[in-house]
Amino acid sequence: MSFGKMRTPVQILSTEAVKDAEGFSDPQDIVLANVRAYHEARHGSERWANRAAFSEATDLFRFRAIPGVEISTKLFLLCEGCRYDITSVEDVKGRGMYVEILAKKVVAANG
Repeated sequence: MSFGKMRTPVQILSTEAVKDAEGFSDPQDIVLANVRAYHEARHGSERWANRAAFSEATDLFRFRAIPGVEISTKLFLLCEGCRYDITSVEDVKGRGMYVEILAKKVVAANG
């Protein structure tokens, strides 16, 4: 994996409920990190065919592991104006250097 392929800017987001002055809570996105990632959309290759267990995943992201930030399925990704729900997180080759994420693109209910 080279840095040349990791050129897509991605934000890692967490959603938290924040109370306003009247006591009502609104969900707000909090940016945990900004990273450069390798982004691959789903297509008909043999590699994606082998990932049949994650049929709902539409995109793959790979980036360097961030010290102090635990990536989980409770977080979201923001890439090129689109929001992605994380479905799977994997440590690439178990070395703790890179994180591979399979994510599903979030589409509004009205289209």
